[in-house]
Amino acid sequence: MKKNDNTWSLPYRYLIGLILFIAMIALLIYAREAVKALIIAAFVAYLISPAVSFLMKKTKLSRTAAVNVVYFSALIVLVGVPSVLTPIFFDEIKIVAQDLLDLSAEISGVLSYPVRIGGMVFHFEQLGESLANLQNAVLTPLPEKALALLETTSVSVLWFLVIIVSVHLFMSEWPKMRVGMIEIAPPAYHDDMRELYRRVRDVWMAYLRGQIVLMIIVGIVFTIAWIIMGIPGALVLGVIAGLFTLVPDVGPFLAAILAMSVALLEGSSWITLPNFWVAGIVFIVYLVLINLKNFWLRPYIMGRSVHMNEALIFIAIMIATILEGIMGALLVVPVLASTMIILEYLRRRVLGLPPFGDDGSKQFAVPGEKIKPLRRTSVRAQEKRKKDL
Repeated sequence: MKKNDNTWSLPYRYLIGLILFIAMIALLIYAREAVKALIIAAFVAYLISPAVSFLMKKTKLSRTAAVNVVYFSALIVLVGVPSVLTPIFFDEIKIVAQDLLDLSAEISGVLSYPVRIGGMVFHFEQLGESLANLQNAVLTPLPEKALALLETTSVSVLWFLVIIVSVHLFMSEWPKMRVGMIEIAPPAYHDDMRELYRRVRDVWMAYLRGQIVLMIIVGIVFTIAWIIMGIPGALVLGVIAGLFTLVPDVGPFLAAILAMSVALLEGSSWITLPNFWVAGIVFIVYLVLINLKNFWLRPYIMGRSVHMNEALIFIAIMIATILEGIMGALLVVPVLASTMIILEYLRRRVLGLPPFGDDGSKQFAVPGEKIKPLRRTSVRAQEKRKKDL
């Protein structure tokens, strides 16, 4: 009697696979906001996961215990530090805000009358009125927008909770998730998937090392700059600038606001100008240094970290910033390098070549110095010496 064969035919399997692929793409497009939140959570989990591995190696804690220790410690720092610092700086923030309002009022008053310089008369009345209108627009409450603001804030809080919970999920279940992703492929390709995962992981680890190097350099440069300018708390402001470098756009902006606030409150230890002008100089210095970091240092370090052309990294960061904003600029480098590795694997498989051209041990190794030309010069010099003798 013939045994029933319930195996799907090859065309039917291809059809089901295509339907599932289209459904997955449609789901990702429909739930793109949720996908962004999960990507943020995965990236945060990736950043603090090395602490879990370190804790497991140095202690006898299980992965669950190590994850809980690292996760709740990071959560306490994330929530606790702003909660502690906000009351401390609240009075100073009010003073700075009041100083800015008084300064704006004074400038508006001065510009309300013609300015005489020598024999020339300049009229800035319209500029003064515009400044006053801007101040009123900022200070005037908008009750009709309160409900929309409350709704936006509530949605942001919900997404924040989703990210927080997802970080713990990724950290706790990542070993099972990794095995599950590998087992999606047919059994014959499991070794390929493990090697591909190892190479992609090396990309992200190299990117993390590059980020650490970038933060250290930025922290040192800004600390030296603030010390030279005589800004109080130069070391703390430099460390904050380095740490905030991890978050493009928003991080440098917050660090600049903090440095300008300190300069506006305390001034400089040796610059005799009013505090307002010292804060302006701080802003200009910060603007110059942060642009040097964005347009030269960051592409250079990231390019060397993942062994990609610095110009390509620069173009990718600019395009990602325009299209996807902060998260795009933050993730484009490792995503691009990972995509190139996967495409190279697919290309070799399509062409019938071995899946990997090498063992990957030199993927992110620092290239050795080219000493062959020096050796040839040395040999020629020795032959010449022998002939002279």
